[in-house]
Amino acid sequence: MAEMNEFMSSNVVKDFTKDIQQYNLGPLWEAIPEVMNHTPKPQAIPYLWSSELIEKKLMEAAEIFTPERGGERRAIYFQNPGLTYRKPWGWVSTTQSLYAAVQLLLPGEEAPSHRHTQSALRFITDGDGAYTIVEGERVYMQEGDFLITPKNLWHGHGHPGDKPMIWMDALDIPTIYGIGGTFFEPYEEGLQQPNVPDNFSELRYSGGMVRPVGDDKFSVAPLANYKWSRTEDAIKGLMNFDPDSINGFAIEYINPTTGKSANPTMGTRMQFLPKDFHTKAIRHTHSTIYHAFKGSGYTVINGVRFDWKKGDYFVIPNWAWYEHFPAEDSYLFSVNDIPIMERFELEKEEKMESNNGYQKVTGEFKADFR
Repeated sequence: MAEMNEFMSSNVVKDFTKDIQQYNLGPLWEAIPEVMNHTPKPQAIPYLWSSELIEKKLMEAAEIFTPERGGERRAIYFQNPGLTYRKPWGWVSTTQSLYAAVQLLLPGEEAPSHRHTQSALRFITDGDGAYTIVEGERVYMQEGDFLITPKNLWHGHGHPGDKPMIWMDALDIPTIYGIGGTFFEPYEEGLQQPNVPDNFSELRYSGGMVRPVGDDKFSVAPLANYKWSRTEDAIKGLMNFDPDSINGFAIEYINPTTGKSANPTMGTRMQFLPKDFHTKAIRHTHSTIYHAFKGSGYTVINGVRFDWKKGDYFVIPNWAWYEHFPAEDSYLFSVNDIPIMERFELEKEEKMESNNGYQKVTGEFKADFR
């Protein structure tokens, strides 16, 4: 093997590699060690964005951008520092496959309807009174609500309320862009108008996890809004049992027709971590974007401590060790790409066996949030 390594670094090999590259040909013998890793090695890195920074920049954006001035949406996305090499615009990548952003809509504003091949979701972090309209259904949004907008459906937003509204957006933009499947179409009349009663799907599914007769066939969006009150009740029901060592008390948002994830390419969860409940470390092939909805604590990612509080966002890349420690009762909302990994039969996980399942902390995350 040593002789082979010596030969592979010889001028004969180097010269031939350089020669074929001028013809847009590539040397597999050089490339395979870097592209066929023994385990996943994503370019995305762990990172955290503070609530203070997010709020400050959204308010500054409100002074500059309005829907009337163009730009479709007043949204600021979370660009992963490890993926800025992707052109253009880092593929707006928060993880290898997912995009996440914060969006601000002020009272009286409207964001025009459009549709695209990317699936979208929203988690309402601040305020109420605004609505999204999806395929003619106007859905009013409140803090803690989770909403889906499957691909190719017309959707826009309006705000007849009296206070600013902020929510988290997540889409599979990097995945669709990377495989060359992007289509986008604006709605010619601006904001689509309702053609069914307000909160139509929520009323039809007001019985919770029972299904209206006739809905046994697949529907891309049978339920548009998952209300916070029901999510909280589901979490409280789990508290009658012992918490899971990895997830605490956690639920997954699902499509009530199929039983699968609410969005076909993105998984979504809400988890409650009781004060001082230290979860065990795990890593998996899917990536995760977290929003600290309530509470505070820290997460150790690959040995580095990331302190978080209400309103912060942080990213756990593929195959990164992580564990949570809440300093107070905390709710964490998260978006993952499990459906993508499962579609390719790539989802794997590994629990840490050493040190009683906990990592050794080797550093703390610091960023300039001025």
